Amino acid sequence: MNNEKINSCAQLIEYIQQIGFLPLLDSGIPGFSADDQIVDECRYVVLPDGGWEWPLWKWKGQVVTEGNCMYGKFFGGKAGFVSRAWWPDFFNYRRSKHPAPAEGSIEEAILSILRDNGSMITRELRALCGFTGPKMRSRFDSYVTRLQAGCYIVTEDFVYPTDRHGREYGWGWSLLTTPEDLYGIDACRCERTPEESLERIICHLKTFFPEANEKKLSKIIL
Repeated sequence: MNNEKINSCAQLIEYIQQIGFLPLLDSGIPGFSADDQIVDECRYVVLPDGGWEWPLWKWKGQVVTEGNCMYGKFFGGKAGFVSRAWWPDFFNYRRSKHPAPAEGSIEEAILSILRDNGSMITRELRALCGFTGPKMRSRFDSYVTRLQAGCYIVTEDFVYPTDRHGREYGWGWSLLTTPEDLYGIDACRCERTPEESLERIICHLKTFFPEANEKKLSKIIL
């Protein structure tokens, strides 16, 4: 485990490369999240004027664009990072558990539109897919989350609106793409069987969390 708390984006990127897999927020396993590993000053805080500061949240865009890793809702519907070095095994196992969307399904339509149009922020993709009515946002997000779980969609970057002074604000929008478009199909190839990939991942994580329940670790990777 990391003996020193992280206090910069550069340190977070370095740690992701070491550990290979890192949920952004609480994973249910002590220490196994970016939030667990950072200093208190980099966690979410509400300011006296009603605003907020959250360095970790602001770092994630830089981590995605500069950190040589994938980002998406990979861990039980929760967002996190997977390093490029470990992505082939993760991709290999996840695709074995999440077959390609069936022809004519909503998931297939979403993925096809994204592939045809290139990188798109979530709300643009949602509109193009026709999810524009009441309560459609959460329904659409559930489809995208399932596609991320299968490693069909990842986040390329985050896009923020700007005020009249050119300053970014808000939580930002995910810029979605496919892993094949982001890093190329060769970055997704793995010569191991899915079972071998899973065993390799679990053995690796156990070196960081020897006391962790193996069932919990497997559940996160599943």
